Amino acid sequence: MLVLARQGFQGRQYEHFVEELVRYGVSVLRGWMHSGYIFRLAAERGYGLRPHELDLEALASDSDLREELATMTVAQSLPSFRQRALVDGGWSYEGGASITTYFMGACLTYFPNEFRRFRSSQERQRLAVQRQKTVYENPVHPLSAADEVGAKLQVMEELECIGESRTQAAVALLLDGYTQQEICQILGEPSVRAVEGLLYRWRQKAQSRRGGDRCG
Repeated sequence: MLVLARQGFQGRQYEHFVEELVRYGVSVLRGWMHSGYIFRLAAERGYGLRPHELDLEALASDSDLREELATMTVAQSLPSFRQRALVDGGWSYEGGASITTYFMGACLTYFPNEFRRFRSSQERQRLAVQRQKTVYENPVHPLSAADEVGAKLQVMEELECIGESRTQAAVALLLDGYTQQEICQILGEPSVRAVEGLLYRWRQKAQSRRGGDRCG
């Protein structure tokens, strides 16, 4: 650490240190989220997140969700950790805690905001899907009943076949005419690339279902 300090906590050696710290932080956070232990740690620090059973189930079963939340938490934690712990000397060997323990403490400060963003995104997704279903459940004009009913049934079937809520919401908005950029903003996704990934995986699954009568 003294070598890194002499280099101003920058450069190749520092980047290697950060890479190792990121791998460690993401791994630990994923484990804490999988077991739900992270909410106990957050509560001890005064963050009353009060996760719903569905939140706990999602974190326990969805590896991609754990990875996303862990990665975002670590990314948000790094700048302040570098400044407070390293540059300003908030961490020292004599302090008792290891540098990794200190870093995980920093992560626990940022996790609540990331979790709240996730819950807000879930609510936006639910409303988007609900709106799309409502639109396609409305009565149709008698002059075009056959065509409209066929199209609406197809859309409803597509939505029902999607088990993952984020993808379901993204598809609902896409079918409603929103661009990927707009979907990104509405659902609070980290990037348009993330939306593209959701839609790409949906299209792949939809193609594999084509020709069948049931959701696979």
